[in-house]
Amino acid sequence: MKRMILLKQLLSLCRAAVDKYHMIEEGDKIAVGVSGGKDSLALLYALARLKSFYPKHFDILAVTLDYRFNDVDGDVSEISALCKQLGVDYVVRSTDLWKVIFVVRQEKNPCGLCAKMRRGILHDTSKAYGCNKIALGHHADDAVETFAMNLFGNGTIGCFSPVSYLSRKDLTLIRPLVFATEKQVADAARHAKLPVQPSACPADKTTDRQKAKEVLSSLEADYPALRKKLLGALERGHVDGW
Repeated sequence: MKRMILLKQLLSLCRAAVDKYHMIEEGDKIAVGVSGGKDSLALLYALARLKSFYPKHFDILAVTLDYRFNDVDGDVSEISALCKQLGVDYVVRSTDLWKVIFVVRQEKNPCGLCAKMRRGILHDTSKAYGCNKIALGHHADDAVETFAMNLFGNGTIGCFSPVSYLSRKDLTLIRPLVFATEKQVADAARHAKLPVQPSACPADKTTDRQKAKEVLSSLEADYPALRKKLLGALERGHVDGW
């Protein structure tokens, strides 16, 4: 019973975001970036379920970028099995991301370059398979952390948008989980028994995002529901399309 409640809750939050921001239109082909983490797998699961009853027909393609950590192909067998279970086509793109960032360039702050390269590969792969949209697994906590990173690090008011159009690529990015908290996503992924894989990135847990997460957790001890309030402020202020 609890499993069904958690999964229905995630699906309801996903549909609410899709409807509010008009994320899906008739005939869309959506590439879902699947890293193997809880967020991307929960997104894939939610969109596959939404597809079965949403009034506008759309297709899904799951896309995994293999970083090839330590020059070894990643094991995507469990993700492949999930895609087969969900009836979703699956593509794995082998890359040299790990070697370029950590061996060739030996980046001390690798996240920025990695994100830029990752986006480019994902965009090109999605276009090559005829997709017009890309779905990313960012949730509400990611939005608040991004807001905090911009404020604390750059002194700017800003966040990623629920929907973004990339004119150079003629692609639209959508983030259907922006109304779900990280806990809600994690609970749903656990109860759905999704094949969540631990991150193999050497920079995991040492990023600016992790620092923002820790600062927000500390502040919430004195300011209860701070994350929820900040998310509400983004919406009321219509910051970056919220």
